[in-house]
Amino acid sequence: MSGQRPSVIVVGGGIGGLFTANALISQGLTVSVYEQAPELGEVGAGVYLTPNSVRHLERVGLGPAVEEWGARVGFNSHYFRDDGAPIAPVQVTDSAGWNATFGMHRADFVDFLARALPPGVVHTGHKAIGFEQNGDKAKVIFANGASAEADVVIAADGIHSELRQFVVPPAKPVFHGSVAYRGTVPHDKFPDWPTDRWQMWLGKGRHFLVFPLRAGKLINYVGFVPADAEMKESWSAPGDPDVLRAEFAGWDPRIGKLLALVDKTFRWALYDREPLPVWSKGRLSLLGDAAHPMLPHLGQGANQSIEDGMALATILGNTDARHVPAALMAYEGLRRERVAQVQRGARENGLRYDTFSGDVVKRDAEITAHAQFRMKLYDHDVVPEAKAAAAALV
Repeated sequence: MSGQRPSVIVVGGGIGGLFTANALISQGLTVSVYEQAPELGEVGAGVYLTPNSVRHLERVGLGPAVEEWGARVGFNSHYFRDDGAPIAPVQVTDSAGWNATFGMHRADFVDFLARALPPGVVHTGHKAIGFEQNGDKAKVIFANGASAEADVVIAADGIHSELRQFVVPPAKPVFHGSVAYRGTVPHDKFPDWPTDRWQMWLGKGRHFLVFPLRAGKLINYVGFVPADAEMKESWSAPGDPDVLRAEFAGWDPRIGKLLALVDKTFRWALYDREPLPVWSKGRLSLLGDAAHPMLPHLGQGANQSIEDGMALATILGNTDARHVPAALMAYEGLRRERVAQVQRGARENGLRYDTFSGDVVKRDAEITAHAQFRMKLYDHDVVPEAKAAAAALV
């Protein structure tokens, strides 16, 4: 590579944006992150990390933080019917047997991703409202009157991205008729609950997931139920614990005992988008939920944004500023079909979980067979492909 290395603006200070900044810096690039909130942070509760993203966190030096703040999900993980009858083990390794699956509190994750960045990289209180570019530079305009210019702009600003409209025509997210109740219970309130496993109970039209966070100090639960009416996508819409308890009344007694301890819960409506035909325009490209919001039924939203960030950093780290538009097209070409498959897989898995066909025996057989899909998903390593894509640009 010859010529000036590209400077990068990342819009969005969530998991995808902050990981991408870490990955770009690991490639020696200059990065600035702009976040609309007055301070970094996450509400909500748990995120599930799987081997296909943990290998990249390790690559940029964040493996020890994952070990410290996460809770490893081990081989006793299992699927159950709603009455507690076992269905099948959960796949928690890649095909090599690497057990790099962790429950992670979103707030912890954002915190250590941000702390790993050099001082002055992250700028809060900057809501992007406009974008301009010419052949050489791209500029973001913010609601506070400021603007910033770089060789590349990456929109990592979520499902309601302000910058997506500068790449593709506006479109509404797709609502899937379900709501997730989310929250945590301190483990010391239920010391008999195992903290070494991911457990899911499946019933008609609803399912219930539990996995550990914060080295086992917290029990993370998610109850997926039908929605009566479309509600605004949110991490933090308050929910009624009594309504949540009623949704799972009569299920495995373990769920009732756990939910008896819940005094606060949040509702999250389930939206995604149809796969986009294009992610990039000139010196602007989309990443994470701005490009491919997905349902949570494969636990891959954060993991795919981390794959995006690693692919992007690998390509841009081997590109000069003149070739940025071609580099962004190479990034998009590497990622679009992969994440479209995961988006479709998440939709299909949600229907499977909630026995949409009504055939529980068929569902249980599919759940058992699904381990092969998970292994293939977790085996994926975007770096060799990204290096090859970058080499082809030279």
